[in-house]
Amino acid sequence: MARSRQGSLVSFRPDIKVVDCTLRDGGLVNNFAFSDEFVKDLYLANIKAGVDYMEFGYKASTEIFNPAQFGKWKFCKEQDIRSIVGDNKTDTKISVMADVGRTDFKKDILNKKDSVIDLIRVATYINTIPAAIEMLEDAKKKGYETTVNIMAVSKVNDDDLDGGLELLGQSSVDTIYLVDSFGAFYPEQVERLCDKYLNMAAKYNKKVGIHAHNNQQLAFANTIEALTMGASYLDATVSGMGRGAGNCYMELLLSFLRNPKYNKIAIMNFVEKHMQKLRDEGAVWGYDIPYLLTGMLNSHPSSAIQFIKENRTDYAMFYQELIDNVL
Repeated sequence: MARSRQGSLVSFRPDIKVVDCTLRDGGLVNNFAFSDEFVKDLYLANIKAGVDYMEFGYKASTEIFNPAQFGKWKFCKEQDIRSIVGDNKTDTKISVMADVGRTDFKKDILNKKDSVIDLIRVATYINTIPAAIEMLEDAKKKGYETTVNIMAVSKVNDDDLDGGLELLGQSSVDTIYLVDSFGAFYPEQVERLCDKYLNMAAKYNKKVGIHAHNNQQLAFANTIEALTMGASYLDATVSGMGRGAGNCYMELLLSFLRNPKYNKIAIMNFVEKHMQKLRDEGAVWGYDIPYLLTGMLNSHPSSAIQFIKENRTDYAMFYQELIDNVL
């Protein structure tokens, strides 16, 4: 069943929730080496901006990842989050992401009554959805809100996606995310997939979210395409900071949304104080030709990240290398 668009350019939908992923997706750029001042200022900016959720990072296992090689937001220990937010007596909720197979969720995710975290976001591939459901049910029993990100969905065939969505629909998860991991989708593809996700969500009383990457400079366009179709959880990062080409710009998204509770000025002030400084310190992200090529060819951006690290500029040769690997 095809769905009609929700709302208009001059209206706002009260079901919309904006999720700031700057520390988590942006942390993939600099190994989560954010200063406490950066994190505290971002938290305060999100509160002033009316952002609904702030994702602090990952709940990664210290058995798998060496804490000496990452900043603390790779692990999001309770005391570290509380050092920034206290008891978080604000309207902005706190979230963390837990990757299937990379999180000791039974030990490291506390009961909600002992934690300042509100939302557990589980990231999974299509073939690990049963393990994701185990994590989601554990988080739900502990008292959390839950979402699930099905990653690399641009590589998944329709039958497998339908089956995965059905399994997640039958679970207790609150929100299911459409994720453009490789920045490969165009708005018309997002429209078609949103139709699929939203029909499943209506069947099981779930919500749908969108997490976009900017390889083809379409993260913002794809995000507003999804929200106009009916997606209600919208991921964005300040100045688009995220792995590779980055994500939907928070500044753009807050400028588009008509809900008067959102205030883009607070984010702009944060950008002025912190984001250029990060770039000056060597953090590299954002649209570039290598990311265009991996997005266009529906390929993981790791090869483009390496290309940029090596200061290569032989774009035509890189394009040929990608084609040889894709075909």
